[in-house]
Amino acid sequence: MPELPEVETIAVGLRRRAVGLRIDEIRLLWPKLLRGAAADLRRLRGKRILDIRRRGKMLLVSCEGDLHLLFHLKMTGQFHWTERAVPTDKHTRLRIAFRGGGPELRFRDVRKFGVLRILATPRPLEAAPLRALGPEPLAVSGPEIARLLARRKGRLKSLLLNQAFLAGIGNIYADEILHAAGLHPLRTSSSLTTSEARRLASSVAKILNAAVEAGGSSIRDYKDADGVDGSFQSRHRVYGRKGEPCLRCGAPVERRVIGGRSSFFCPKCQK
Repeated sequence: MPELPEVETIAVGLRRRAVGLRIDEIRLLWPKLLRGAAADLRRLRGKRILDIRRRGKMLLVSCEGDLHLLFHLKMTGQFHWTERAVPTDKHTRLRIAFRGGGPELRFRDVRKFGVLRILATPRPLEAAPLRALGPEPLAVSGPEIARLLARRKGRLKSLLLNQAFLAGIGNIYADEILHAAGLHPLRTSSSLTTSEARRLASSVAKILNAAVEAGGSSIRDYKDADGVDGSFQSRHRVYGRKGEPCLRCGAPVERRVIGGRSSFFCPKCQK
């Protein structure tokens, strides 16, 4: 599933090309993508796109008239620009054409898990499901994250995956953050010392910023809206590297299922 760095990369690319364009037509090719009445899409016709931003792992497209398209890419959701005359493939779920001609924006989703919602509100960040999300990891300070940790209980890996704690971190970056901090995924937040909590907070910013700069991680089928792969997968220290030597100490990387999710860690660096 695309996580914070991947969705941020997509948002930046789409914002560069789509802001200012006026929607001519939206064609829904997979009705189950849209949660709510399909007729709502007609309200977007003629509206200009004002902004595109990320919140957690979701993408918010804001248009005139306090109308917003909220996308959750889930496992395999992708955006790409395509000339209108190019036939759609069987995995295309949505087409957005713009006035004045030019390429249209298509949403493609092989697994059909993606979700689209229409929000009609001047304050979309306060609407469900966005209001349930925790703070943005890149917008809060290290000391603030440390304070959030002190008020929580539970295993670190599960806590980092909790979108009500911090919004946007998924399986890949939780493992990389914990390795960078030298903390075992089964450690509990209540067991952390002050220095360990600060180290974890610092690793959150370090790993996520580096991944955003690299355009995210292309492990399976992730590409940005311009069809470009991310490169951070070449810098993974533990994720997906079971049995391979830890790049810090040389011990074999281990894999364990925690909370139903595969977790990769170094048993020596992350005791």
